[in-house]
Amino acid sequence: MSHWTEFGVREGMSMSARSPVREMPEVVQILAPFLAENDAALAEPFCGVTTDGVIAPRDRIRTGMASEAIREAAGRFLDLLDTTTRSRLSFPFDSNQWRAWFNPHINVYRHGVMLEELSTLHRNAFLDLLRVTLSTRGYAQARDIMRLNDLLAQLTGRADDFGEWPYFVSFFGVPASDAPWGFQFDGHHLAINCVVVGNEMAMTPIFMGSEPCEGGAGRFAGIRVLDVEERAGLDLIRSLDPDQQQVAIQYASIMPDAIPSHLRHPVDNLTQTGAFRDNAVVPYCGIRADGLSDAQRARLAEAINAYVGWASDGYATVKMDEVARHLDDTWFAWMGGTGPADPFYYRLHSPVVLIEFEHLPGVAFDNPEPSRHHIHTSIRTPNGGDYGADLLADHHARFEHQGHS
Repeated sequence: MSHWTEFGVREGMSMSARSPVREMPEVVQILAPFLAENDAALAEPFCGVTTDGVIAPRDRIRTGMASEAIREAAGRFLDLLDTTTRSRLSFPFDSNQWRAWFNPHINVYRHGVMLEELSTLHRNAFLDLLRVTLSTRGYAQARDIMRLNDLLAQLTGRADDFGEWPYFVSFFGVPASDAPWGFQFDGHHLAINCVVVGNEMAMTPIFMGSEPCEGGAGRFAGIRVLDVEERAGLDLIRSLDPDQQQVAIQYASIMPDAIPSHLRHPVDNLTQTGAFRDNAVVPYCGIRADGLSDAQRARLAEAINAYVGWASDGYATVKMDEVARHLDDTWFAWMGGTGPADPFYYRLHSPVVLIEFEHLPGVAFDNPEPSRHHIHTSIRTPNGGDYGADLLADHHARFEHQGHS
């Protein structure tokens, strides 16, 4: 299959990206087991992704970065809003809504205010915040994912399910230099979490995906997303010699009959750390970086940077320093082929970063087997680093210590 235009559109029930589908009995009936599983996960206290259920110590580097531009952009956006709208998108910093992001298009867990509801002025003000929070490439890719979601609306004729602007904004706490705060941007194939605690930042989990991954004609011409991430994985696996590949490759194919069913999730497929899996136990597997050559280790770092580099340059530089300290203890696992059109999955995993990339079957399109036209990717900080949980713990420890001095 050379291009997504050769696929047909999958027929099925429309599930709105805008109106809450929990109010639709027929949808609830279909999704009941899945919703119950997610609700149970949300009820668990946050621990974080681990390899064995126990938080491992990690050598975290304090970002110590200037956060004024992000805080000021957030303030400008919030100041434009009326009281009612601002109230709808505002949550306490410790709200469990942080953990209720959801990458499928259906509105099951959405919260906050949808960009589509806002005026162009307000919408652009939020995009300015996104622009200073992400890198140039990260911001461009996020916007292109949104545009491709609009292409999906046109291709499927399901304008209530897809579109450029049914993405939800939520704020946690109030932007300030002396108190924790953050924001979340959540919608189909895109979830961005940003936490700011003084001059410390956390930027995980972030999820980026798309179906299709490139545009067609008209205003979608030239759009292509997640090709950097795809190429980074391929370059790394192809740099390994046959003996190394034998260790790294867990399964030679990701076709439906090639992977054991217990490794597949009903929504996330092979991805282990998707939405509502904040406490996932993911053991290391594959090949460890201390068994790689210097050139291969450099490719490994480049692959990690493809994801860390979604965030602003200042944050990414510090995070990559942290990654470098743990490079020996970084594992690379692969499933699938390595040919020019083979679909695949890969994972990059250390005490300070966990990255997953996956090609999937069609959801909007009718291809039943994975192809390179539907991609999910994510980055997390294992061992309690997601949603800035460790930053908040450090903040409270310093504050309480100062309060008792």
